[in-house]
Amino acid sequence: RSPEKMTGQGWNGTETSSMLHGVARPVWRQSVSWNDPDQDLMWRADETDFVADHPVKPGGILTTDPDLSEAWWATLRSSLTALAGHSTTRLATPHTETITQARVDLAISRACGGKIDTRIEQWSAAHADLNWANLTAPECMLLDWEDWGMAPRGLDPANLWVNSLAIPDLASRIYREYREELESKTGKIMTLFLCADIVSAPASYSGPLHEPACQAVERLVKDLQM
Repeated sequence: RSPEKMTGQGWNGTETSSMLHGVARPVWRQSVSWNDPDQDLMWRADETDFVADHPVKPGGILTTDPDLSEAWWATLRSSLTALAGHSTTRLATPHTETITQARVDLAISRACGGKIDTRIEQWSAAHADLNWANLTAPECMLLDWEDWGMAPRGLDPANLWVNSLAIPDLASRIYREYREELESKTGKIMTLFLCADIVSAPASYSGPLHEPACQAVERLVKDLQM
């Protein structure tokens, strides 16, 4: 990291996640950091327990149902419940940028326009980068903790739901598992926030996520205008 980001996003997320009890994640052991004056950078390496299982989808859009076990779903549910019960001074940084009311308002207004009630009323601790590249199987483990922190309620389930839209049955399962969070006002705002990013990008970029995201935006805008 450059000097101005040493104490910000991504610098010590893995280490600070060691305080999160009840969350399925690699155990953090130690870290080492060193200065690189020639490049004006500070480097850091973290040691964690080895994770043998692979990510559900290492990269790209998930288009094939991963056929996850009931034990997997139970671990994810208990982990996200435990995570949401923690509090921290960290603010979540989805896509490396701090999440704020202003950021949410801007993203939604760019994609949707109109008068939509996007006031965020509930915050809780979140992973903030919950996608299929950061979840392992057959055993469920949450990887990549650089961005975790306080975020609007429902960010994590919304992120996973949006990243599953190419597989309707999987998206439906996620919605059933996290209906309470996704149907809360803040959960709807987070889902709209994430879908707005997809519909604002070229259709060729988001591929099979684009059309279902457009449909979700239309539904959510109506809900939040009521």
